[in-house]
Amino acid sequence: MNTENILKIGMAQISPVWLNKSKTIEKIKDSINKAGNSNCELLVFGEALLPGYPFWLSMTNGSEFNSTVQKEIHAHYIRNSIQIESGELDEICSLAKKNNVAIYLGIIERAKNRGGHSLYCSLVYIDSEGEIKSVHRKLQPTFEERLTWSPGDGNGLRVHDLKKFSVGGLNCWENWMPLARTALYGMGENLHIAVWPGSDTNTKDITKFIAKESRSFVVSVSSLMKIEDFPKGTPHLEEILKNSPNILANGGSCIAGPDGEWVVAPVINKEGIITAEIDFNRVLEERQNFDSVGHYSRPDITKLTINRERQSVINIID
Repeated sequence: MNTENILKIGMAQISPVWLNKSKTIEKIKDSINKAGNSNCELLVFGEALLPGYPFWLSMTNGSEFNSTVQKEIHAHYIRNSIQIESGELDEICSLAKKNNVAIYLGIIERAKNRGGHSLYCSLVYIDSEGEIKSVHRKLQPTFEERLTWSPGDGNGLRVHDLKKFSVGGLNCWENWMPLARTALYGMGENLHIAVWPGSDTNTKDITKFIAKESRSFVVSVSSLMKIEDFPKGTPHLEEILKNSPNILANGGSCIAGPDGEWVVAPVINKEGIITAEIDFNRVLEERQNFDSVGHYSRPDITKLTINRERQSVINIID
């Protein structure tokens, strides 16, 4: 067996310590160490895990204008978001290098180049040397997410070499965006990472669909969230809990192969590191009859243009 063809993947299906970045980082570090002990070569966390998904919006009338409740929770969210330029992912990067594991991590980013006060749902790729290689800001927040997250840009639409694989990733419902998927396919992606806040209702259909469309492995990773995962210090916690179900995110992390069949079927309500090995040769086998950006494409008729410029409102010339 060619070991360069085989990749061991870990799916970190865990809950955050909701909107508490320091305690959530400790859980993430623990997961990295566990993945390293299991000889994982790629570890994937769910969307917005650090410091958590904005569940309060749908439970506290998030669209109410000029609401003190919404302002105070949002300010708490900003304080617990991540500013990469300030080194807030350094410990995670160091552990990635120590454990020789590449990582996809969903964060809420307080982007310094956009002023430092607006939030972006970002997917960060850290290689096994502990270097941040891309930060993909979600192109279009979904529905109530737009009340707290800002639209991203194309800078993070990138793929990365990992052994024989080319790996890329998207956040949640942007996995439904055909052109975003095509952008990654065209760059050579054959291992697709889809991160979610946590629900098998999201992962059980689209994971297999993307696998069949792309003839790639697709790894969908979701977080968990239960009512007891809301910390006591959360602003307006009583108001949030009043309308909260007991389970807000049940997981559903899974892996589909290039033929669209399950390698790991969706895992529900189980916290921990879910592992599997995948074989690159399966990609080559399934590309024999279909390759959407190769032998089954017509670039003379349809072609995609990608703008990967990192967007900012200022261009400083000193």
